[in-house]
Amino acid sequence: MFKEFEGKTLEEVYEKASESFDCSVNDLNIDIVQAPSDGFLGFFSKKAIIKARQRIKTKTHNKPKNKDKNLSENSKVETLSSKLNALNETTTTKVKDQSVKKAKAPQVKKEKIFNDFYDSNEEALHSEPVVRGDDDALKNVISKEVNALFSNLCYDIDTIKVDILDAGKTVYIEFSGKDSALLIGKEGYRYKALSYILFNWINEKYDMMLRLEIAQFLTNQELAIYTYLEPVIETIRTEGFYKTKILDGILVHIALTKLREEFPDKYVAVKTNQRGEKYILVNEYRN
Repeated sequence: MFKEFEGKTLEEVYEKASESFDCSVNDLNIDIVQAPSDGFLGFFSKKAIIKARQRIKTKTHNKPKNKDKNLSENSKVETLSSKLNALNETTTTKVKDQSVKKAKAPQVKKEKIFNDFYDSNEEALHSEPVVRGDDDALKNVISKEVNALFSNLCYDIDTIKVDILDAGKTVYIEFSGKDSALLIGKEGYRYKALSYILFNWINEKYDMMLRLEIAQFLTNQELAIYTYLEPVIETIRTEGFYKTKILDGILVHIALTKLREEFPDKYVAVKTNQRGEKYILVNEYRN
């Protein structure tokens, strides 16, 4: 029997459902009735509403768990960072007898590359194509490395899925499993931290971008921002210009990509206000 839960964020209602049924989020069948929305200037905000019921459990192979689930967040980040450093210090893996070759380029801070990816994406970050082996072999290499990286994580997660997208330009990494939703964090702060760490590694070693999915968090974020953009797009078609609400992190990138697809002949760019908050401005090009 389905039960209905509501809260300010999807994570909050997932936790309520998990506590109510006394099980993991991944043991629930969940239907999203309403995605959360901040509204405009405090008006027309919407709560997150879901309906959930417990799945019928099937026998699964029990994986050994780390009993100490109270490790500090700093310890986890240090462990991940140490492993990433170790990966980057090793000799570049050969893919089908083809070594990875990189053209020399001016040093660019990783923070700027990451922000460009999520905020502006004005131009390609690498002007020359990177010489690699075929995508299947590269996918296997990255899959082996990323699963080794998280093999000792105290959360119970499935084998991490890795794929190559956008004609070899983007690495897709997906976390799933019983405890995967815990990697998102309140308001997505853990998601953003993991995204930043993994992006630095992927971009440093393979000159590729990153698409990170954790327990459908990215999919739900896309759904929420597309719902918000529906009336925005209609307003732009009528008025010719628009200034979005304040957006953060991955939402900026999702909204920017969507608006540029809808309005290829307009000026669509990320702007920053005096408080450092980001929004998207859509307008006509000035002669």
